[in-house]
Amino acid sequence: MPASRSRAGARATQALGERIAGRATRLVGVSSLRKVDRTVPDDCTGVVRIAYESAGIELMTGIGRAGDNGVTHIYQRARSLGAVHQGRPQRGDLVFFRETYDRDRDGRRDDGLTHVGVVERVEANGAVTFVHRGSKGVARGKMDLRQPRVHRAQGSKAVVNDYLRRASRGSRAYLTGELFAGFASPGPLARAGTVAPPR
Repeated sequence: MPASRSRAGARATQALGERIAGRATRLVGVSSLRKVDRTVPDDCTGVVRIAYESAGIELMTGIGRAGDNGVTHIYQRARSLGAVHQGRPQRGDLVFFRETYDRDRDGRRDDGLTHVGVVERVEANGAVTFVHRGSKGVARGKMDLRQPRVHRAQGSKAVVNDYLRRASRGSRAYLTGELFAGFASPGPLARAGTVAPPR
């Protein structure tokens, strides 16, 4: 591929990510997605769907596997398109987490993928800020995969990794870095050609 086409593709992907991240940012502080869009669930999948639909990408397409939740459906589709990665994320990437709650209420950590957000910012040191639907509405979360089990920086109040799974009887709380499952880039999802309805 000629260098000029490669650079143009990289710029287009960056612009796509900026648009997605910008839409996610504007959702921060919203207590219920019902105030924004009644066609998506008022949960973590609703946030990422609104953000991606602003760039013309529909995340919930096709028929998922029986028993899969929305997060797993989005992850499986992203993986089938080659979008899932473990490398340094970019603005607008999806970020997936596993075992963030006891989905089947059996007391075990066996629930697979349960949470998703949109990468809003990546610091020079690799620390990630993402936007997601938390228990109190749409908020920012922090994650640093270099220090997955550290909540606050030593001698500081700065959050390194936010808590994402609450402590429960017989189980401690877990941090974002501990529950991280992968990233997914928007480029392959956009190239798949599944266009979201205008919002």
